[in-house]
Amino acid sequence: MMLPVRGIVAAIALFAADQLSKWAITGPLGIDHLGAAREITGFFALRFVPNVGVSLGLLSADSDASRWALVAMTAVIAAGVAVWMMRERNPADQVALGLVLGGALGNILDRIRFGFVVDFADLHIGDWRPFLVFNVADAAITVGVLVLLVRALLTRDKPQPIVESPHA
Repeated sequence: MMLPVRGIVAAIALFAADQLSKWAITGPLGIDHLGAAREITGFFALRFVPNVGVSLGLLSADSDASRWALVAMTAVIAAGVAVWMMRERNPADQVALGLVLGGALGNILDRIRFGFVVDFADLHIGDWRPFLVFNVADAAITVGVLVLLVRALLTRDKPQPIVESPHA
């Protein structure tokens, strides 16, 4: 069995980029408490948001028990993604799964360390915010899932030629 090197590299690189970006935002830039923000452009700001739930504020983990249950649930999902990646033969799918895995691990580490996931990327148009505040891990998970969906819906495996048995 060959290791999915591309997927493993993508997962490690994404995990490192996610943690480095969160450190830079909350450390040197000092955007580390509610209300802390820095406008970068008219449509993008760095804004500290401690996310105690999962996407769209679902499954809010506002107690220690729910926090650790959420860590366990996301760890099981991450393990499933890792197993899928190890079995996947398509390089593009391996990379997409690596993005999902690296992002999941980055957010799991936040939840273990802080009790919440550090979100900071705020895309907006004036006061209208069509997206929730997110982080590098969230973006990578989204891109990875979209790549998997597009490839599943738009690509077809080449049909295998039918070989007639000489004994038929």
